[in-house]
Amino acid sequence: MNISVVVPLFNEEESLPELVDWINKVMYENNFTYEVILVDDGSNDKSWEEIENLSETYGSVRGIKFKRNYGKSAALHTGFEAAEGDVVITMDADLQDSPDEIPGLFNMIMKEGYDMVSGWKKKRYDPISKTIPSKFFNWTARKATKIKLHDFNCGLKAYKKDVVKSIEVYGEMHRYIPVLAKQAGFFKIGEKVVQHRARKYGVTKFGLERFINGFLDLMSIVFITRFGKKPMHLFGSLGTIMFFIGFVAIVWLGAHKLYCVFNSIPARLVTDSPYFYIALVSMILGTQLFLTGFIGELVSRSAADRNTYLIDKEI
Repeated sequence: MNISVVVPLFNEEESLPELVDWINKVMYENNFTYEVILVDDGSNDKSWEEIENLSETYGSVRGIKFKRNYGKSAALHTGFEAAEGDVVITMDADLQDSPDEIPGLFNMIMKEGYDMVSGWKKKRYDPISKTIPSKFFNWTARKATKIKLHDFNCGLKAYKKDVVKSIEVYGEMHRYIPVLAKQAGFFKIGEKVVQHRARKYGVTKFGLERFINGFLDLMSIVFITRFGKKPMHLFGSLGTIMFFIGFVAIVWLGAHKLYCVFNSIPARLVTDSPYFYIALVSMILGTQLFLTGFIGELVSRSAADRNTYLIDKEI
């Protein structure tokens, strides 16, 4: 099979028939063998009924329905597990991503040898209240992850099958799949300018809070990629430095006190000095950070699989 199209969705009953018909048209025109995996993330409208109808109409349509809303990352992770195509393409269900981009993305993976290609909606039809924060967010993400992409949030992406089978998408990490792919050893990550279409049906499921969550997730992914498997390297180093600073300060205070005593120089008690308590706190923090590193090492080696999502129905 050439292509698996994974579409996470939540309350998109109006756009699904048009989207699937459009995908089918593009695939037929390019002679692709394909499947469309529609992952219903606990919709409370008639999205699942539409998926059932589409599955009967198009034999290439598969459906997965969650018991409740788990989020986009969970839907993508489950879709990736089910995908069987040589190239896996993700897109949103709101018709803002154009299926006409599929052949170009497919060729970049199969002919140009990219492990992953991310869409870049260079010209957007969003209000300035979304475009300005988005530009700042993407700039920060580029600097923090060292991956030169202009649009981390674009849902239109293409992957080699090996990539989606090698990464673990959880929490709200769908924005940082390129980082997860790079961490897994897939370094050839490309970018393609794609069309951004104005929303035709319904309303957006994301507000300004996604930018706040995005920065929090960015901090998490940077930590996980650098220290997820070796937390002692971070906490142990910080703990050692803090403990050493406190220990040196205590030794200096004690030596100064002894010097004053032996030379009959008046000196106040060590415990009267504020530096004593600063040094003590530094040593305590250092010890706690060091122990945190040990606990982190134990957790990282014994953590169970975190991705368990309750599927209600499947076609």
